Amino acid sequence: METNYKLTKRIYESANSLVYQGLLKPDNQPIILKILKENYPTAAELTRYKQEYEITRSLNLDGIIKAYDLQRYEKSLVMLLEDFGGKSLKLLLNISQLTLENFLTIAIKTTESLAAIHSANIIHKDINPSNIVYNSQTEQLKIIDFGISSRLSQEFLKVLPPNQLEGTLAYIAPEQTGRMNRGVDYRSDFYSLGVTFYELLTNKLPFETTDPMELVHCHIAQQLLPVHEVIPDVPLAVSNIISKLLAKTPEERYQNALGIKADLETCLDKFKTLGKISEFPLGNQDIAEKFHIPQKLYGREQEVEELLTAFEEVSLGKIGMIL
Repeated sequence: METNYKLTKRIYESANSLVYQGLLKPDNQPIILKILKENYPTAAELTRYKQEYEITRSLNLDGIIKAYDLQRYEKSLVMLLEDFGGKSLKLLLNISQLTLENFLTIAIKTTESLAAIHSANIIHKDINPSNIVYNSQTEQLKIIDFGISSRLSQEFLKVLPPNQLEGTLAYIAPEQTGRMNRGVDYRSDFYSLGVTFYELLTNKLPFETTDPMELVHCHIAQQLLPVHEVIPDVPLAVSNIISKLLAKTPEERYQNALGIKADLETCLDKFKTLGKISEFPLGNQDIAEKFHIPQKLYGREQEVEELLTAFEEVSLGKIGMIL
């Protein structure tokens, strides 16, 4: 079957897909091609892949990779994506350590892109250095891979074995484990962003165990070593931003990506003008974009019991009222 593209080089392989550089005919425009790995994918896999394409296509924004087309590829599908000459932050980190100024520049751009995603009512659910692509020449940065993204404002996950959880285990938020009895929302992306920032500055993950069950436990219960204690040269203000992102409960994290961006911009401005970054109050511009009822209740045990009793009675066909 004749195609309008040519594969030139495989650049990445995941559990589910193969990623190639290629050329789009007839002008030989550079493109990225993402192909499902399975030769005979299931109907569910094809549906999910189409959803990834639709979400990516709908986010026609500067900080998001552009999706050009979705085509048949043998018994599977291939997604044609923009190639803007960037490399993943994971790859860049393997090449050289970022300076503080470079980190802050990249962190601001990443947060700005994430804000745009959240404004479109999408939760990415897999923010990590492999899914953030940066062109150091043009300073363009784009978030990629919406394979498990959700259009829901909140999502409740069931308990699964660690090796079956959605997302990249080293970067998932505690509530993404399904073991916190609370929903996943856009603030889950902030935790993953915190792990990403932590790694970019320290070249280490907050929790370096390779045991999946232990890693899940660490995300839920273990306190991490702050960035400034791992790398003493990192200013306390920057370390505090990352610690706030990595709070165990969403209520303790930032509530808006633009609030994160504002604090990062304050750090960069101080560094450029003063050559140092002194501490300052965090979150002055962190106004919640969406209304959330806290999922942790204090001192309301009796009211909760009444609600549960009333629900049970109604489910049995009785009529009830709560005042």
